[in-house]
Amino acid sequence: MERQIWKVLWKELPEELREAVLARVPMSTIFRFRAVCRKWNSLLTSHRFYNKIEERQLSRPWIYAIFCGEPVRAIYDPSVNKWHRCTTIHGVPDISFCPVTSALGLVILIDVWRRRYYVGNPLTQSFKELPLSGNIPSYVGVGMTVNRGLTSGGYKILQVDLRGDYEVYDSIENSWTPGSIPFNVMLNLSRRRGWTQTVSIGDTIYCLSSNPEGIVSYNTETRVWQQFTVPTPSHLGDDRVIAECGGKIMLVGLLTDNTSTCVCIWELQKVTLSWKEIDRMPERFHGKLTFMFCFGNQGLLLLYVPSTRTNTLVAYNMLTREWVVVPSFVLPGGRERDIIFGGVAFHPCLTAST
Repeated sequence: MERQIWKVLWKELPEELREAVLARVPMSTIFRFRAVCRKWNSLLTSHRFYNKIEERQLSRPWIYAIFCGEPVRAIYDPSVNKWHRCTTIHGVPDISFCPVTSALGLVILIDVWRRRYYVGNPLTQSFKELPLSGNIPSYVGVGMTVNRGLTSGGYKILQVDLRGDYEVYDSIENSWTPGSIPFNVMLNLSRRRGWTQTVSIGDTIYCLSSNPEGIVSYNTETRVWQQFTVPTPSHLGDDRVIAECGGKIMLVGLLTDNTSTCVCIWELQKVTLSWKEIDRMPERFHGKLTFMFCFGNQGLLLLYVPSTRTNTLVAYNMLTREWVVVPSFVLPGGRERDIIFGGVAFHPCLTAST
């Protein structure tokens, strides 16, 4: 009887209220709801509904990752603490590639053998190959900004090498423009990955520098480079990465204090140009740490922390400062994967396109 009442109430709801209710459910549930009937599929794929999703869920980033071994692509949804396997990607050959950076709902993949870039939406699995760049044979940093909104206005991509040479791709012009950083700087490279992680805030891309210690930024609209000297926290290891949360620049790394080593999070203090420690990973998530592999942005981090006890994947919500153990990705047949080759955080948006 009660179930019948709810069916009648739902049927009588105006379409605008149905959209408002459905926009609050997890994105993975929306995909399942699209298979209920044609009417629901039409409702859940309308531009009006997509706009409601963006308004409600823009602050909930996901992770797009590649696992080691047999290359497996998967998307992690932190709202349900679950991995979703990705099938064939449209527009990308079935070869080795790695996600390197993102901006809002778009992700950049790089073909690790041919140095080709692909830009697209991990949710729709639709990607576009970019034209070859000209002057940089080996990049060490790649960043991305979206011009205006998620669905229009285009985007720009920055790639830079150790010598300070760089190129910027403009999606509207569909071409690369070369340049050179107007000051001497050495970017901070991950000891294990050989490149530097970038973050974007508005029109500006940021990355860490090691000589001098600090941060380097590039504004894709004004085309201006800037350099900020920020001393590295004492006893911080080489495997440190930059991240972003709510427009703030964060630093993640392994801190060795006396005889113990832990994962620490710092926030950049813009006035004093210094790092302020804001959190540490609780010891219950790891044993004796040997190294850390971390990536993420837009308020969400995913850390691979092998230790003397086990290999652990841990997600960190920078807004709520919550640590969560992430389950291993399970392949068909029960095989598990927990060692990640690379990944990025992105905002799940069905309308983000190239």
